[in-house]
Amino acid sequence: MKPKRIIVLGCGNVLFGDDGFGPEVVKFLNENFKIPDDVEAIDAGTSVRNILFDLVLNPSRPEKVIIVDAVDIGRTPGEVFEIDISSIPPIKIDDFSMHQLPTSSLLRELKDICGVDVRIICVQVQHIPEEVKPGLSDVVKKAIPVACERILKEIID
Repeated sequence: MKPKRIIVLGCGNVLFGDDGFGPEVVKFLNENFKIPDDVEAIDAGTSVRNILFDLVLNPSRPEKVIIVDAVDIGRTPGEVFEIDISSIPPIKIDDFSMHQLPTSSLLRELKDICGVDVRIICVQVQHIPEEVKPGLSDVVKKAIPVACERILKEIID
């Protein structure tokens, strides 16, 4: 099987409110858009570090990896934006740890050493509960199509 040219990874825990944005974006993308055969959109859930680790080790890598995630960095809730690897909030670095190796390190390795174009598309959360409470806030739900349009531009360019 030929490796995919682009991989979209929807990250987050759907059991914790707005943190489930990434998986919801991937679901919407797969259900509502015709994705080219050389692109794969995957609900990575909370396992993104394992997938990234495999990509770093695999000699057949994609040209581009698009990470979709929810962050809380003080922007307007529901705002969709791109961040640089170096801008991953410290609280999210913990989400991406694998034996103390943060995902930001894996992403840097994919980008700098493996030559993969890495994009991180985020939404500013309205709320992430401390206890299990599935479901996105209304403002973050409205951001799903916006994120999909950004992803589609990345796929086409």
